[in-house]
Amino acid sequence: MLDKALYYALTFAESVLSVFGIRATYEQPRYEVVEQLPRNVEIRHYEPRVAVETDMAGPGDTEAFRRLFRYITGANGGDDRIAMTVPVEQGTLIAMTVPVEQGGDLRIMRFFLPAAIAKAGPPVPTDPAVRIARLPAATFAALRFSGTLDARAREKREAVLRQVLAKMARETAGPSSVLSYDPPFAIPFLRRNEIVIPVAEGR
Repeated sequence: MLDKALYYALTFAESVLSVFGIRATYEQPRYEVVEQLPRNVEIRHYEPRVAVETDMAGPGDTEAFRRLFRYITGANGGDDRIAMTVPVEQGTLIAMTVPVEQGGDLRIMRFFLPAAIAKAGPPVPTDPAVRIARLPAATFAALRFSGTLDARAREKREAVLRQVLAKMARETAGPSSVLSYDPPFAIPFLRRNEIVIPVAEGR
């Protein structure tokens, strides 16, 4: 486990680098691009992943982010400090995957855990609002874009992505999510954002 001072120094340095679109120090979930579609849409096959997640009040919920950040900085059963990864996911759990009493779809935010932590077994969150999610291998359609990540930008790119999938007769398999690879204060034209939608395997 990293010394606390070193951990925060490295986290700060990574944040500074990401302002300029440099993300080489961050681990990402592993995937393979299995098909290229028009408009720069990628079909990706992701390996199984482990994430830590929490409910969101709405897009850009800063308290949801803080809960997850507290988890990776020690608010867990092992007092472990866990490396920050990219991307941060903001999405929706479909109604059938959440308790009936929730009354519909549930917005969530996720941090993906480093592969070594996932393999060893992630520490248990101390905050009851934070939970571990074990995600199976899955196929997604993804559209990458830069600039400010706001509701208008998301809706515009999601419309493009869905148009391409419809034209190519690709069946979607769930709601969309937005993936952000950089902090909100990153230089807009250097930012990496993505809209992803799960799609059915094969054609």
